[in-house]
Amino acid sequence: MSWNPALDPHCPTGDDVDAIETVIVPRARDLGGFEVRRALPAPKRQMVGPFIFFDQMGPAEFITGQGIDVRPHPHIGLATVTYLYQGKIHHRDSLGTDQWIEPGAVNWMVAGNGITHSERTDGEVRHNPHSLFGFQTWVASPKEFEDAPADFIHAPKDSLPLLQAEGKEVRLILGDAYGETAPVETQSEMFYADAVLEAGAAIPMPDNHEDRGVYVVQGSIDVAGQRFEAGQMMVFRPGDQISLKAGEQGARLMLLGGATLDGPRYIWWNFVASSKDRIDAAKEAWRAEDWAHGRFQLPPNDNAEHIPLPDR
Repeated sequence: MSWNPALDPHCPTGDDVDAIETVIVPRARDLGGFEVRRALPAPKRQMVGPFIFFDQMGPAEFITGQGIDVRPHPHIGLATVTYLYQGKIHHRDSLGTDQWIEPGAVNWMVAGNGITHSERTDGEVRHNPHSLFGFQTWVASPKEFEDAPADFIHAPKDSLPLLQAEGKEVRLILGDAYGETAPVETQSEMFYADAVLEAGAAIPMPDNHEDRGVYVVQGSIDVAGQRFEAGQMMVFRPGDQISLKAGEQGARLMLLGGATLDGPRYIWWNFVASSKDRIDAAKEAWRAEDWAHGRFQLPPNDNAEHIPLPDR
């Protein structure tokens, strides 16, 4: 598929550099040899569009017998997408889904009023040395979908729009951008894309969304005369034309954004909601551990253990 966006969009200079509204430096957490860098939520910015959680996982190398073991845990009021560059993760949920997450594919899990899932490295993958590198993102649900039934959708890598031109390649993961639309149906307007730029290549940010941000995964980019290195997220003012130009080593970026949500959200542990009452109700339901008749069930093919409700 060919793609030829404007190669020289207006790029703010001088006093216009404040088109960059916020610069976020993620907080690093060591999970026992496995590093996670969290850009959202941040002290100065809870969301970019509907995106309320943004974690970089790895890159990490595991020896034989090692991997990740995220036991069954609950979610409400959000949708998750785990997008991988390297490695595989085994997803199981209370809907009965049993799906491997693989590089370039989309696994879109809608929590709605409640879902439980686990994420593990198991089977043949764990029996050999392996790597893991990718992102886990949460998208907060609009109020009208907070009580909707849970859902899960898998979209393989080759079903996603791939846009290529003049030293840049963009895979559209969710939503719409650059005249293309990703196959997964979302609950609100958004865009999420994986962009790889050769040295010196430039790409405009999508101009059809209110809220827009970019996370530099590898390399560096120049924006409005400023250089930004890997491990930084920039959020831009609505309406400004923004161009991202890769540095001497090229760049890999995650582009994200969309319409601002219908009000702020409360976030506690794995729960996102428009009210504290909703959070409290989910806490009590998980604490009750009534898997047979309660609000939450455990994945039928991973139900021997679960993460208990935190004390905090």
